[in-house]
Amino acid sequence: MTVIEPAPRPAPAAVPPLAARTATVGGSPVRDILAVTARPEVINFAGGLPAPELFDREGMAAAFRDVFAETSARALQYSTTEGEPGLRAGLAARMTERGLATDTDDLLVTTGSQQGLSLLATALLDPGDTVLVEDPCYLAALQVFGLAGARVVAVPGDADGVDPLALEELVARERPKLFYTVPTFQNPTGRTLPADRRAAVARVAARRGVWIAEDDPYGELRYEGEHVPWIASYPGAEDRTVLLGSFSKVMAPGLRLGWLRAPADLRRACAVAKQAADLHTPTLNQLAAARCLGTLDAHVARVRDVYRGRRDAMLAGLAGALPEGSTWNRPEGGMFVWVRLPESYDATALLPEVVRHDVAYVPGAPFYAGEPDRSTLRLCFVTQTPEEIGEGLRRLGEGLRSPGRRA
Repeated sequence: MTVIEPAPRPAPAAVPPLAARTATVGGSPVRDILAVTARPEVINFAGGLPAPELFDREGMAAAFRDVFAETSARALQYSTTEGEPGLRAGLAARMTERGLATDTDDLLVTTGSQQGLSLLATALLDPGDTVLVEDPCYLAALQVFGLAGARVVAVPGDADGVDPLALEELVARERPKLFYTVPTFQNPTGRTLPADRRAAVARVAARRGVWIAEDDPYGELRYEGEHVPWIASYPGAEDRTVLLGSFSKVMAPGLRLGWLRAPADLRRACAVAKQAADLHTPTLNQLAAARCLGTLDAHVARVRDVYRGRRDAMLAGLAGALPEGSTWNRPEGGMFVWVRLPESYDATALLPEVVRHDVAYVPGAPFYAGEPDRSTLRLCFVTQTPEEIGEGLRRLGEGLRSPGRRA
């Protein structure tokens, strides 16, 4: 009997490559650090995580129970892309009370404000378009603009934020489509743009023709000082500002609920982009959050009181932990303190040694669109108790004093 050998299997062809943009945009150093420092003994100043023990668990559990008891079919069904009308109406009322007249139809509910930023980039930016950002800038915004293929240019500033004169010069020279800013308790620096500069930014946008993306995840976390109005409320900015908001820092990040307020044409374009991305934000979460709006102010007031004490504990301990010649700011709110070590220190190179002392921070270098200041680092003060902050700063001081600490 003749045995016929099977023909050799041809070598499989290579699959097509990934999109080029995936090779030019890296992952988040913050997420990488959180993964490395997940050990419970590590005191982690690296994350921008709200304190979980302060979540209104009972209130939120009651809201979800009521939603299921009263509107379970609706809660488990598809919803409109724009978002649940009750939640949008509640958000519009809160914004109007805070000085920015807003209608329900002005808002698009998003799956976290991070999605709002991604939708904005999809609707507004073509590859090669120029985006202006603060220096340093929120890291995930740099990722979004990089994935959109944008050219990102940093605007110089100082301890008070972006310099409006430098902004106008860059808008005239670079002809950007968009200027992105976190003007209140900025990530990573914690600084707040004063009212006169906000008015100047609005005038630049009106004179030169540029969109403003105003990201405000931290604005309700003010511990001292006076409220500063949104840039969107200043003359000249009304028809060219996209305001992004979030429940992540004041309610719970796991809900993944944010919103976008924008002029009609751009808002509709963002809604089309959202339809392609996820159809709509989860109905159940929206309905529960809408029920929590009535008690949100009281909850935020309690959170502010706790966070104020934690901020003060960190500020009180920094002088003893940091090397001589270091500087840092005193944020009026938010979640972060921005530190600059002496020039001979490289915060990125120092991090592995510091982590060996069971404490962590985020190096400042990844937050820069241009040349980074490698002596900078970001410390989050809201997640730990004052006692834990004190111990964490003691460990940080030991790590910074270890042999080989300098660049």
